[in-house]
This record gives sequence, structure tokens and C-alpha cells, in this order.
Amino acid sequence: MKALIFDVDGTLADTERDGHRVAFNLAFVEAGLDWEWDEALYGELLAVTGGKERIRNFIERKNPTLPEVEDLTAWIAGLHASKTKHFVELLSAGKIPLRSGVQRLLTEAHDAGVPMAIATTTTPQNVSALLENALFPGAEAWFEVIGAGDIVPAKKPAPDIYTYVMEQMGLKPEECIAFEDSSNGIRSSRAANLKTIVTVNGYTADEDFSEAVLVLDQMGEADDPCQLLQGEDFGKSYLDLEWVRKLWES
Repeated sequence: MKALIFDVDGTLADTERDGHRVAFNLAFVEAGLDWEWDEALYGELLAVTGGKERIRNFIERKNPTLPEVEDLTAWIAGLHASKTKHFVELLSAGKIPLRSGVQRLLTEAHDAGVPMAIATTTTPQNVSALLENALFPGAEAWFEVIGAGDIVPAKKPAPDIYTYVMEQMGLKPEECIAFEDSSNGIRSSRAANLKTIVTVNGYTADEDFSEAVLVLDQMGEADDPCQLLQGEDFGKSYLDLEWVRKLWES
């Protein structure tokens, strides 16, 4: 096992409902729009990966009030940049902590010399802000490759971001294991032929993870154990590096 490859949103931190959704709404207010994405609507929009793509999908499906703009694509990009600014501010204020067990597993892998990487559709700024504020300053250095945002043209569920990360690391799928939280995510990782561990969240708990080697409600801690939803627990009550290695070897 030569690399652990992590998704970010929903996997490392529960960023969607209390982070990205809130930041989108703040950007809408700042732009003078009367849009508001409540939790239910945002759950629908999560079927589309990528923030700019999500805004465009909302416009096409819901037909909201729009200002007169000459270049819709450029306008959406500007709106998304505003949203990213608000999201980074939420992270900097410490309002989006890592999920249970994440810091422990990352630390364990780092201390054991197991290379780590990021494969996500979120922007590089969001990744940096999360790692710097929720983990520790300089935490980006723990990751050999950070594949994020528009670095590949096709976003999840396409496998491109995982393929890119493995190419950058010079690794094959059978040498890695991926960590995801959503059906779009596992469709992406499995299309890249990666064994995948899933930790569900409130938005994704009912999605299809039949192709995962393990499905948990969280990574967990000794005093905050995980709930096994699919797979073998090897007598463990929280996800540690030994459990990950056993799944990779199986």
C-alpha cells in the first residue's frame, strides 16, 4: 500500500451543509440575489459536482431571477469566487472542524511514512484553508499531491482526478486506496479501479455504496466508535491504519 487518496468535502470534514451551503448563500446576498439554498435544495444540487457547475444547474433547473449579464459563464465564475472567499472565512473562523477520527488517521499515516494525496472537485483554496485551519498550519506538506478544482476537465463521477493524482505519484490503482463519502465520489474512484472506503454523512447515507470495501458512519475514535454499515471490521471500533491496510490486502 503506497498511498492513501482522500476526497475532501464530506470526507475529511462535514463541509457541505454547514460550510459550502452557507457560503453560497452569503455570496448570493453579497451579489444582491434573492436566492437561498436550504438544506433540502442543497441536497438535490449535490448530485452535480463542482461549485460553478452547481450554480449553472440551479439556473437551468429552477429558472431563478438573474441580473442582465453579457457572459453568463464569467458571471458564474465571479459568483463562485465570492462563495470561495466566504467559505475560506468560515474555515478561518474555525467553524468547520474535521470529522471524527480524521486527524488521528492522517497523523498515523504520516508518522508511518505512508504517502497521502487529495483528489477533490473543490477548489485548491478550499483545500488549503481546510488543512491549514482544521488540521494545522503547514499541513498541506503532508500530502504528496493535491488534485483539486479545474486541474482536470471532467469532474467526479469521472475518474480523471484520481487518474491525475496517481499519474503524478507514479502509482498504479492496486497500490492505493481511496476515501470517499458520496455516490459520485465512489463512482469516480471505482472507475479509476481504486479500492474505496466510504464514510457517509447526512446527505449521502442512503446512496449506493455496494462497490465499497468498507462503509462506516465515521472514522471514529476510541471514545467515539464508528458504526459498521458494510464490510469487515477485523475487531476494530474505529478506523486506523492497520484496518485500512487489511482492507487493501484483502
